[in-house]
Amino acid sequence: MTTSISPPETVPEEKTAGHRMPFWVNQRLGLLVLVIALGILFGVLRPAFLDQRLVLFPLLRDVATLTVVALAQMVALSVGHMNLAVGRMAAFGAMFAGLGYDRLHLPMQAGLLLCLVAGAVIGAVTGWLIARTGVSSFVVTLAMDFALLGLVSLMYSALTEDAAFTTRPAGIDALRSYSLADICVGPICGSPAIPQLAQFTVLAMLGLGFLYGCTRIGRELLLTGANPAAAELSGIPTGRRVLLAHTLSGLLAALAGFMAAAGTGTFRASIGDDFMLPSFLGAVLGGTLLTGGVVSVLGTLLGTALVGVIRKGLDLLGVGLESLNIYLGCILLLALSADRIRTVVSYRKVVRST
Repeated sequence: MTTSISPPETVPEEKTAGHRMPFWVNQRLGLLVLVIALGILFGVLRPAFLDQRLVLFPLLRDVATLTVVALAQMVALSVGHMNLAVGRMAAFGAMFAGLGYDRLHLPMQAGLLLCLVAGAVIGAVTGWLIARTGVSSFVVTLAMDFALLGLVSLMYSALTEDAAFTTRPAGIDALRSYSLADICVGPICGSPAIPQLAQFTVLAMLGLGFLYGCTRIGRELLLTGANPAAAELSGIPTGRRVLLAHTLSGLLAALAGFMAAAGTGTFRASIGDDFMLPSFLGAVLGGTLLTGGVVSVLGTLLGTALVGVIRKGLDLLGVGLESLNIYLGCILLLALSADRIRTVVSYRKVVRST
């Protein structure tokens, strides 16, 4: 879903655009068509791309994890901020889960809860610093990224011998290797291409969709991002909304860290090292504005899926990592350019309608 806050003076869309669909609907449809078309293209060029167990299963497992990373960035962007520490927060939360499994022998669910609490706390600290000091989120989250980089590395060095927690509680191996094909109702089973790990992504999407689409707090988060001064004058506690956004961002980042650790089977300090670019790519390609006020939960999933399909397809075609990063960087640049163009066009429509 796409949720946005429009200026009150904007002329209703049906009066200005006839029966045309809103831009974000076209965008999501375009993303869906593009994902399907690229999947078919790569399947024709490399038939192995359509192998459900060997290719699609790990691809969708990565997409599930990176979608949660992109959702963490989306929540911060909803208030006009960014979270440059999203990868380190993932590593920070996963570290507590690994510590709980290795030293406290916690069950999987308790370790996951500890992970989420740690992520929410570090996110709340970040949000409090931003709201309290008024310093740009870019500066605060960048500083937090460096602080967590050192802290997590020191903790792993002090608490482990191989810089990783390898204790795996019961159930975590199933999250890594089991698919919906392992869930059967009588003779009917799910798809072997869809990992059980995706259940966390679905729950995160449903929760955020409800928050932004059906609650007053969600609308206040978007208003804070669209126009902080106007939101403050309207009686919205913008400081608390910023704190909430970064708390949720930290919690989602920690969830992504847990999912990444479950996918590899180890909790290590390097978790989240490659989360930065996907977090922005998925959110921005999906329709979330960098300036705040507009988010798209479903679009974030489609944007992340598009990047995942491109990455996996080019990898099967033999494209090197360096070239692949160049292509992904160009995609992000185009997405940012489109985001800016869309903002300017929307502003001009509002000006012409007044």
